[in-house]
Amino acid sequence: MNAIMNIQIRIILTTAPLAFALATWFPSGVSADELREAQVTQVIQDVKVLPSGAAPRPAAVNDDVRPGTAVQTGTQSRSELTFKDQTITRLGEKTIFSVGGGARTIDLGSGQFLLYVPKKAGGAKVKMGPVTAAITGTTVVGHVAPSGIVEFTVLEGTARVRLDSVGQCLLVVAGQKVTYDPIAMRLEDPVEVDLQQQQSNPLVTGFRPLPSTPYMNSAIEKQRRAAAGTGGAELASAVSASGAVSIGAATPEQFLAAFSSLLVRYPQAEICDFVATAVRLRPELADRIVVAAVTGSRPVRGYSKEAKDFKQKEMPCDWVQCIVDAAIAGSPRMANEIINALLQAAPMLRECIGEPCFPANQFRPPLVISPLTPQVNSPEKPPKGD
Repeated sequence: MNAIMNIQIRIILTTAPLAFALATWFPSGVSADELREAQVTQVIQDVKVLPSGAAPRPAAVNDDVRPGTAVQTGTQSRSELTFKDQTITRLGEKTIFSVGGGARTIDLGSGQFLLYVPKKAGGAKVKMGPVTAAITGTTVVGHVAPSGIVEFTVLEGTARVRLDSVGQCLLVVAGQKVTYDPIAMRLEDPVEVDLQQQQSNPLVTGFRPLPSTPYMNSAIEKQRRAAAGTGGAELASAVSASGAVSIGAATPEQFLAAFSSLLVRYPQAEICDFVATAVRLRPELADRIVVAAVTGSRPVRGYSKEAKDFKQKEMPCDWVQCIVDAAIAGSPRMANEIINALLQAAPMLRECIGEPCFPANQFRPPLVISPLTPQVNSPEKPPKGD
């Protein structure tokens, strides 16, 4: 086991396939099958169910949609589907949607969609032509145009958007949109969008309120505070109480003490946003901020994917990944340091961390995960036998 842990894992981000740990990891009690069957929960005007090998028929509330069955909406028509784990998909006009063949995967053939995945549902993948988005506990909207242009916007939470053909992976956070250009055959850099304006989308307003409405409202408020430059007010106050003149003038110890003092007061749903704020204010401390966030809130010692009680007592993988993503988004050039510091502090969380995505298309050095223990024997000088 020590020999395995001593191996340096080198990942060339621009060419290596990007595999996400969260895509195959499901919380206790959540089955992959829970995203392989949905019920139609709302029908507005012309909506059809297209069973495999059978003639299309008008959709009705409570119709089942399983792999091999598609749903199609007509002009000025919309529909909503709800899965067993309460994941919700809403379809805009002229849209074709089907449940994917892979675990927890849905396919958007064309058109407009909204996807809401509950925070503890185990995540999902949405395929949009050549583009795949991996999301956990997130609300997103997207559009696949007849021209092949794909637009994908995060309303709350985070998403990892991949273009497998060229090994691209972008981290998209609340208030950002990423576009796939079929002519350039690449994902463009994420751009900011007005989250308040996004609330007027018919896929939001034309249905019952989403369970994620409080999270979307929180994301809107955070965007407003960020625009006003007041996002770090609580940290500034805590840093001042430690004796520092300002956040920038605080020593690393003063800033981290202030961060940790506030961390214990934050509900779990807001910790990732708090981490992002702290990293934006002191990006050179991103690695230490992540370690404090992960080890200072919930126990991580003895983590095991198979442990029966780890869900109740220890930190779930989706929370760890959310914290790491938030920190990398705030300080992309610290990605290596962030991941290595976390694995040194809590090596049992190695399998929780997927390969990193970045918030822009810029060259990054290869990710090198440092060995957890020093290499004792040189391969050039093997140990002498007795």
